[in-house]
Amino acid sequence: MAEDKTYDVLLMGRSSIDLYANDVGAPFVDIESFAAYVGGCPTNISTGTRRLGLRSALLTGIGEDPVGDFLLNFLNKEGVETRYIVRKPGHRTSAVVLGIEPPDKFPLVYYRDNCADIELTIDDVLAAPVTDSRALLISGTGLSKEPSRSATLFAAELARSAGAAVYLDIDFRPDQWRDLRAFGVVIRSALRLVDVAIGSEDEVKAATLTEPSQVTVTHLQVSDAKVEGDLGQAVARLLGGGPEALVVKRGQQGCETHLKSGEVVHSPAFPVEIYNILGAGDAFASGLIYGRLKGWDWYKAGRMGNACGAIVVTKHGCANFMPTLNEVTIFIEEKGGF
Repeated sequence: MAEDKTYDVLLMGRSSIDLYANDVGAPFVDIESFAAYVGGCPTNISTGTRRLGLRSALLTGIGEDPVGDFLLNFLNKEGVETRYIVRKPGHRTSAVVLGIEPPDKFPLVYYRDNCADIELTIDDVLAAPVTDSRALLISGTGLSKEPSRSATLFAAELARSAGAAVYLDIDFRPDQWRDLRAFGVVIRSALRLVDVAIGSEDEVKAATLTEPSQVTVTHLQVSDAKVEGDLGQAVARLLGGGPEALVVKRGQQGCETHLKSGEVVHSPAFPVEIYNILGAGDAFASGLIYGRLKGWDWYKAGRMGNACGAIVVTKHGCANFMPTLNEVTIFIEEKGGF
């Protein structure tokens, strides 16, 4: 990849204000107050990669509202390039409300009706530095509706034609899809434009869904979809669609990078006590992308992703708590190194 690009990575997709419960451990109905943070998969990763030292730009849509101002204020302070964030008149910046009930309950509710980021268009992509970035990250939710779906696919086409690496965060959010089978159809159709796909075990299996009955989503737990099916078969099917690599996030078991050649690279996790898993996957992607853009092999890049994810699971939120390069370096050294 060319080193003379203006940006290391362009992140495209959803953004939101995230309201995290301050009452950690309380049932959702008993929550009394929330802390306001910045959220949304690509937005979180823009912050994570920027704090690690990459030149990160964000392409998203926000409303002409104070919530959009809130996001811009945070991102500008972080040093993320925000000039390609588009105001969408008549649409609102989205919001997410999140509960924290460790060790295994993290309910969340999306408010994305009439949201601005799903209104991204091909014209917005043409105005963004897709061809002036070493890498592009897109996400599954950005493919859920038009016009964002076409704009996202167009961005991936443009990036590939310019020699940039295209990353896809599978980002399975069941309530954002009219038909769960459509999620798999759309993700699989996008894979021909993708170099690296990233997802949890459930997300990888969800991308091969053929029957709605294969997935179970608990009330207020849309982040915790449980998907039936064989992981190995799902991995093989997705790799057959075009990516060079499929990175499977496995929590406390680390991550597995499945390569087109058939090789599987396991990067062990860094053990920590879990406080809040929400956002850990975005921290992982930040570390992984950082490592790959630095020329690291899959093992070391995976370990970097695991370290960033491990740090964030000990925190209250996501974007606001992404580690800096110095913080993650110290963390890795204290845990025995790569």
